[in-house]
Amino acid sequence: MSDSSMARFYRDNGYVLVKGLLSKAEARAYREECHAVLARLRHTEATWGSARELAGRVTELRHCHDAQFHSAAFARLMVDPRFTDVAAALMGSENVQLHHTKIFVKPAEKGSPFPMHQDAAHFPHTRHTLGAAIFHFDDAPEEKGCVRVVPGSHRAGPLPHIEEGGWHLPLDSWPLEAAVPVEAEAGDVLFLSYLTVHGSGVNRAAEARTTLLIQFRDPEDRPADDVHRSRGQGMMLRGVDPTGDR
Repeated sequence: MSDSSMARFYRDNGYVLVKGLLSKAEARAYREECHAVLARLRHTEATWGSARELAGRVTELRHCHDAQFHSAAFARLMVDPRFTDVAAALMGSENVQLHHTKIFVKPAEKGSPFPMHQDAAHFPHTRHTLGAAIFHFDDAPEEKGCVRVVPGSHRAGPLPHIEEGGWHLPLDSWPLEAAVPVEAEAGDVLFLSYLTVHGSGVNRAAEARTTLLIQFRDPEDRPADDVHRSRGQGMMLRGVDPTGDR
């Protein structure tokens, strides 16, 4: 798919799955690096409270903020032109700035779901250029709790969220099973507007689901609230910061 085709699909639907952005060998190496990082860190349970209700049973989620500060492998990936060129094309900007990164691992057979939500509820911005790139380091079929999206939902703008249990949309109005599953293979990258309603199911498979999230923005898009600061936020991944704001 050409950059123009990807950008058009992204504008219309609020997401686009880029197949094979990384090779299988690269994805496997990054998967190993994710699990090595998590093995070095103190275990923290990252499951949203609302996910307990959604899953109907006890589930688990491993995660790590600011992955590039734990391994140089992720610092290199953040500035890989294969990623940054797509991000720039989708935003329609030559300049790509970092917001934050996270590793997410859904353990085998009990990986936690995410209720339907917009990322915009967590860190609103003024021009709504923010996007997420979800790097898949192993296969993510529906059985492993792949991301599910509501195509075109980004056009409605920011929606009111329920704060209790993790800033999510009402479970009865936005059922997870009604959203479109975006199954992916190792090496695929899912790009999402931060206004696109999305969530993910329980990992019921015998293998963990391993992903890296890189959240990016146009540097001229300013935060609407002073929330969700992270280490390295504001780093230029492509181009320059024309605002000169440090």
